[in-house]
Amino acid sequence: MADPKQVKKEADAKAIGGACRYGMRSLEDCYTLNDKASKSAIFIGWKDMDQYMRENKVEGIEAKIPRPPPPPPPPKPGEETVVEEEKASATEAPAPAPAKTPEKAGEKVAATGKEKASDTKAKPSAKPKATAAGGEH
Repeated sequence: MADPKQVKKEADAKAIGGACRYGMRSLEDCYTLNDKASKSAIFIGWKDMDQYMRENKVEGIEAKIPRPPPPPPPPKPGEETVVEEEKASATEAPAPAPAKTPEKAGEKVAATGKEKASDTKAKPSAKPKATAAGGEH
């Protein structure tokens, strides 16, 4: 008797193949999108669905999920390869560190009952001050 998990995996791969055919995907795209599924079972499901669709004149429905981008070409001999993460870190500035405490200005610390030191500093006013000539900025 066959292992139930193996039977389920094969049935799932056949269903994936049938869904790919109905979704008008090529076998290669189906293999790429489902690299963990059995290629032979995907092929069987795709072929069975293709036969069914032809016999019953069923039109496929174009898949809404975009196809994955093609893999980058292999590097030429003698060229250095740069890892994508290194490229990104070299071109982007590091993200600012998030605030450590979510407390708002003016709140009191529950444990001590005192205001935070940063809360006692004078804050600039939002209103511009008048100049000596009497005009505003």
